[in-house]
Amino acid sequence: MPPTDNDDSIPAVAPAASAVGVKVENLSKSFGKFEVLKGISLDIAPGEIFVLMGPSGSGKSVLLKHIVGLELPTAGTVTIDGLDAAAPETREKVRMALVFQAGALFNSLTVYDNLALYLREHRLANEAGIRDKVMRALQILSLEQAAQKFPSDLSGGMRKRVAIARSLVMEPQLMLYDEPTSELDPVMGATISEIIATLRDQYHVTSIVVSHDRDLALGIADRVGILMGGKLAHLGPVAELQKPKDPAIADFLSPRIDLKNPRFKKLET
Repeated sequence: MPPTDNDDSIPAVAPAASAVGVKVENLSKSFGKFEVLKGISLDIAPGEIFVLMGPSGSGKSVLLKHIVGLELPTAGTVTIDGLDAAAPETREKVRMALVFQAGALFNSLTVYDNLALYLREHRLANEAGIRDKVMRALQILSLEQAAQKFPSDLSGGMRKRVAIARSLVMEPQLMLYDEPTSELDPVMGATISEIIATLRDQYHVTSIVVSHDRDLALGIADRVGILMGGKLAHLGPVAELQKPKDPAIADFLSPRIDLKNPRFKKLET
């Protein structure tokens, strides 16, 4: 049963917190004999928008899972604000929100109740406070009219926005996005990119975005990391990707279609 407006033991609104930094040092991860990550090191500054790119199977999702504490390193460390990313107490001290690629919304709950669920389960606000936080998040993302709809009633773009709004009610210090523009048309993809950038400015949240979307990376990233074969092939400001020197990175960002020498033929040999 949800808390009532008169429950004085529950705060009206949970306290806000500031952005955090992420540090990855010599991170390696193997599954059996297969080495997925090979000595990855990078620092992500508080408040930064960091975009992680790379071909399918390059280790992006595995690295993301280490940052949120879902995987343990074979070697090396991942820390968030100086705390071990995999330690349970870190998730108690640092507010992290993961926006899943498919949204991961509860189809049996309305949009409003999807957003309110975390606050109710963790008793972070009374019902009046929950209402304020949920409606504010929906308003920021222009979703007020969708509050009583179910996820099945929404378009793909709206479900993405609801998933982001659900993260906002946590007032996160660190937001992680897994392919936030996948399966969206170019205009909605640009809209989601604008939302990520705007939220960083409004909430001063650190944002880590795993994406194949070149336009997103060039449009909103402070820095970009590119994984290839489990190694960090590039790490630097987004401006460096305008004319990449590495042919493999240039081909990944702007692949040419060559009907006389198609790529799939090379995969067969």
